[in-house]
Amino acid sequence: MAMNFDPFRELDRVAGALFDTRQGPRLMPMDLYRDGDHYVLAADLPGIDPGSVDIDVDGQLLTIRAERTLSNSRSVNWLSRERQAGSFLRQLNLGQGIDTEHIEASYDNGVLSVTIPVSERAKPRKIEVTNNTGASTAPSISSETVTS
Repeated sequence: MAMNFDPFRELDRVAGALFDTRQGPRLMPMDLYRDGDHYVLAADLPGIDPGSVDIDVDGQLLTIRAERTLSNSRSVNWLSRERQAGSFLRQLNLGQGIDTEHIEASYDNGVLSVTIPVSERAKPRKIEVTNNTGASTAPSISSETVTS
């Protein structure tokens, strides 16, 4: 098996590791969209143990935490190690109109999907117009014949 060595890619990787000052949790890439009466958040978390994922709601703040651990076996000789272990964090302000009691989450193929339903109060609805005088709201048309 032939491996192509790119010195510029390797230099970029090493420089990135040396000058990366982030000591805290990393952000996870995500998509967020509305589908009918709920929002869907899809976050990329490859290599994450689903048991390490923690999702909580405090008021209107949704917090997602996850942890990636990598093998630290001393018997291996690493040729390349670009994936980093550590914690991931994402926080979202949900705003008003969200049913925080019925948020659901699933993890499949490295993607965390969080379904966030819209509350019944925030869903669009039709308002019926009634006539309080008891008269018909349809305009009346006279059928008189005019003779000259």
